[in-house]
Amino acid sequence: MTAEARTDIVVRPVRDVDAEALGRVHATCWHETYDHLISKAALEAVSPRRMAELWTHWAAQGEDYRMHAALVDGEIVGFVGSGPARDDDAPRERELYFIYLLDAYHGTGIGQQLFDAAIDGGEGAYLWVADDNPRAHRFYQRNGFALDGDSHTEPFLGEELTEVRFVR
Repeated sequence: MTAEARTDIVVRPVRDVDAEALGRVHATCWHETYDHLISKAALEAVSPRRMAELWTHWAAQGEDYRMHAALVDGEIVGFVGSGPARDDDAPRERELYFIYLLDAYHGTGIGQQLFDAAIDGGEGAYLWVADDNPRAHRFYQRNGFALDGDSHTEPFLGEELTEVRFVR
């Protein structure tokens, strides 16, 4: 996507009415992000409808949660969410839960806009990311995060995914 084509980019808080579109984008992003880490069969079980149901819950969690969507020409192309730390041994009070952007929009600056909507400049935060996701690792490092040496294996779509922790 060229700069000229990006005429109408909006990053705004998620709304209840976004659930269906977010579900579709979320499912697509998981296919694009995890296709080399999770079996095709597991990814095929990801339902845009089920993801939309999750978004109905996530969109209404309260003011401690920052859930934003990125829209290009009125269509959702990515999303981000952060909130209170969920881990007992959390190194920071804020956790970046997720940030996903359709592959077609990588490298456009939209990912940075999403990140900035969920994490204030200089705010301490942490996140978990797939160990084998070098593009995401570089993105977080550019934003002041560093690996802290912690990792874990999580169940993911009936399989396992190794994640590493970044802290800022």
